[in-house]
Amino acid sequence: MAILMRAPEECASWEWELNDFAQPGLDSALMVAARMSDVLRKHRLLEPGRLAWDWTVFGRGGTGLGASVALWGALDGSELAQRVRAAQPASLPEAEPGFLVVSGAGTWLDAQGEARSELGLLELTVYPDERNLAAEVAVFHDIWGYCDFKGVPHPEVQERNAPRLAAALRELDALLGVPARPGDPTYFGHAEGHGLVAPDLIDGLGPDLTDKL
Repeated sequence: MAILMRAPEECASWEWELNDFAQPGLDSALMVAARMSDVLRKHRLLEPGRLAWDWTVFGRGGTGLGASVALWGALDGSELAQRVRAAQPASLPEAEPGFLVVSGAGTWLDAQGEARSELGLLELTVYPDERNLAAEVAVFHDIWGYCDFKGVPHPEVQERNAPRLAAALRELDALLGVPARPGDPTYFGHAEGHGLVAPDLIDGLGPDLTDKL
């Protein structure tokens, strides 16, 4: 049975600035999350199962408090907004969600083309800042790149999965009306276009990244 190792930080991420797409704020952020997750669900990359967020106070930053709710099926923005606001800490009536993370299971294809389900295959984050609306898609596994985390090339795995991710990202670009911007590099990789930067190979092998897993 194929078992995926998950990196503690993203292997690649893509970001969108969305002030021209929707107004900042919680309701707009949930609408964006619903529409983006519909695209990701269509490509079988994310079946929303959980919405999590932290509580922040404008001018003070994070509070160290967070909350989450279970999701069933498509996100309902109006209902979710009520559930999020109902979870506000009673001691912090001025607190607002600092970010919203949609997580769940996604489908990937192994070297033989067999479809497999994996929790946390992809995460969608929307930032409902009252001054600036933004979103991010991040991936945490080695199936999108040319090598696995041990540095061993697995082109058959990449060829079965990377095009699916690229197609979803291109559809998100079209939906949001702005091209994604690659997120910051991490120890585990970096986005380039709608894919991952190819690793430098030495004697046919990429870097072994398992020391940080």
